[in-house]
Amino acid sequence: MSRLSTYKPPVVHTTDFEVFGKVQGVYFRKYTQKKALDLGVKGWVMNTPHGTVIGQLQGPPEKVQAMKSWLQLIGSPKSKIGKVDFKNEGAIKGCSFQSFTIRR
Repeated sequence: MSRLSTYKPPVVHTTDFEVFGKVQGVYFRKYTQKKALDLGVKGWVMNTPHGTVIGQLQGPPEKVQAMKSWLQLIGSPKSKIGKVDFKNEGAIKGCSFQSFTIRR
């Protein structure tokens, strides 16, 4: 009798985000990148022309959740977060990114 493999590939979660409030000119992207790298989350972050910050997160579900909480509650020291919208959330087969980058 052969045994079935019990290997399960790691679950990767993804979400897009947009942060509203005073989030430009306060090093929000730099702090977001540092927190993401500390957690091991991959993706990107960038400013928008209308004063928000957008990005994408990918990683283990618990790490993405920790990053989402950080975006909603902490941010950079001088930021004032109004609200954060998350969309396109779900499980994916693997990460699309090598690291977490700041896009310009």
